[in-house]
Amino acid sequence: MKINSTTFKELTKPMYVLEEDKLRKNLSLIANIANKASVEIILAFKAYALWKTFPIFREYINATTASSLNEARLGLEEFGTPCHTFSPAYTDYEIKDIVKCSSHLTFNSLQQYERYHLKARAYNKKISLGIRVNPEYSEIKTLLYNPCAPGTRFGILAKNIPEKLPSDIEGFHIHCHCENGSDVFERTLAHIEEKFAVWFSQLKWINFGGGHLMTHANYNIDKLINILQGFHNRYPWLKVILEPGSAFGWQVGTLVSQVVDIIEDRGYRTAILNVSFTAHMPDCLEMPYNPIVRGAETQPNSGKTTDPFTYRLGGNSCLSGDWMGNWKFDHKLQIGENIIFEDMLHYTTVKTNTFNGISHPAIALLHSNKDLEILRTYSYEDYRDRMD
Repeated sequence: MKINSTTFKELTKPMYVLEEDKLRKNLSLIANIANKASVEIILAFKAYALWKTFPIFREYINATTASSLNEARLGLEEFGTPCHTFSPAYTDYEIKDIVKCSSHLTFNSLQQYERYHLKARAYNKKISLGIRVNPEYSEIKTLLYNPCAPGTRFGILAKNIPEKLPSDIEGFHIHCHCENGSDVFERTLAHIEEKFAVWFSQLKWINFGGGHLMTHANYNIDKLINILQGFHNRYPWLKVILEPGSAFGWQVGTLVSQVVDIIEDRGYRTAILNVSFTAHMPDCLEMPYNPIVRGAETQPNSGKTTDPFTYRLGGNSCLSGDWMGNWKFDHKLQIGENIIFEDMLHYTTVKTNTFNGISHPAIALLHSNKDLEILRTYSYEDYRDRMD
């Protein structure tokens, strides 16, 4: 089916639409950075895990990163390579299978290392072991996403690392960004080197984690490349790894929904949609942030909708707070018309749920020739079998 990618007028049911051209643009940019900076940039499944698109990814990158057994299996079985794996806590009943799916295994604490490092090497003699360290510095403003906040459960402080690392520790993993720019990375790297450079001579690799939003329009790519080249000059023996998630899926697709009703109550006008913020766009409520709606102007607050073309947008779940707003359109909304949420391919399909049993949007890939390929549809059985 041919699709108009501006209006999606051919769609009458909710659907996530990934656009191949936009995905390839991001992948090409990321691959170019990796080449110029002599680093490895890998895909983090926690932000994007649409495995039916992995053949496209494999044209540009060679590896992925996982945080669970299921993600590690996805990397090995569907992407085709063992994962760089980190988990806050490995378990006795999963460690063997995780190790067999991994090329790198990072421990969150020295206790976890002591418990599992011998088993890991017994299960996979080629595996490279690392520890996650906490630089005690992050410019992430939303506490929910800050892994360096006081009381964090992530990473080992410099004061708790022995002067001589265990002989089988080959890498440090540091994650303290969230959709940040290269200027933030530059400031953060100064803290990282100040606290941890004393151990670098004992390592083979360093993983600077995710959150490097290098595909954002305002990201200073040249600055990132210069920073990484400078790091290489100082520590030429260290392999550098970055594992962004959002950067791969940034601005590559939409969530297309439809208006099913319009409710007015005491000065508030709400367009009810056939999608849900809590079920299908959970980061909007968690962050929180108002997503961009195509053809509408985001209003500065969620006050009363006195303007005749201004609406709250309400989800179709029974959660009272399943709404956001306000948006100003250039016309009066009609039941059945499309409401298109921009940038809805990262941290959506991986986090959606079946709360309330409401219908889940399909997932589709829009090819360069405007042919729409349906990758996945959801049924009653998907809801039922989740609790079987």
